[in-house]
This record gives sequence, structure tokens and C-alpha cells, in this order.
Amino acid sequence: MSPGDVVLIPLPQLGGTASKLRPALLLADLPGPYQNRLLCGISTQLHLLQANWDELLQTTDADFPTSGLHRSSTIRLSYLHAADTGELVGVIGKIDPARLERLRQRLSDHLRP
Repeated sequence: MSPGDVVLIPLPQLGGTASKLRPALLLADLPGPYQNRLLCGISTQLHLLQANWDELLQTTDADFPTSGLHRSSTIRLSYLHAADTGELVGVIGKIDPARLERLRQRLSDHLRP
């Protein structure tokens, strides 16, 4: 697995309900032996898209076929999750490296004071 991969992982739901198997984007590998993968959730709830923050991946985009997703989706930078590699069920696809870089840059710019 490498950054840019779309993976399946049981993610906690809002409100503390049980985890549900969801797609997520692997943003980066983190140092250390625990929770060493930084992910962000992917949702088909397009109405939750935060402009200039989240990334819309549409069925007409060049990298949609390789993403492994079935419907247009929002890559949600607001839903970050650190996970151990053992939590990941598997890789279902990959996004374009330029899209990954855009998301990482957006997150980095936000974190910089």
C-alpha cells in the first residue's frame, strides 16, 4: 500500500455508532509502529462537500475508473484518521498523483500557522 491508494477500512461513524466498512484515501505513511497510516474518509454524500477543502471525484474524471469507487464521491480532508496497517482490509484503487499532491498541499497549508 502506498499514498494515493483508495483502501477499505472500518471507520468510526459520527455520534459514536459502530464502525462501518468505508473507502478512504491513504494520504501518507507516518513514522512509528502504531497508527502508521494517515487516511481521509471518502463519502458519496456530495452535499457535504466543503469548497476549497474537500475534493470532488466525479465519474467523468480521468482517474475515476482507477479509483475503485462506484459513484461520484467527496474525498473529505475533514475526516482524518490514523490507522494501523492491520486495520486496512485492502486496496480497491488509486487516484491520480496530481490529485493526491493537491490534497496534501491543501492540508499542509491549513496546518501551517
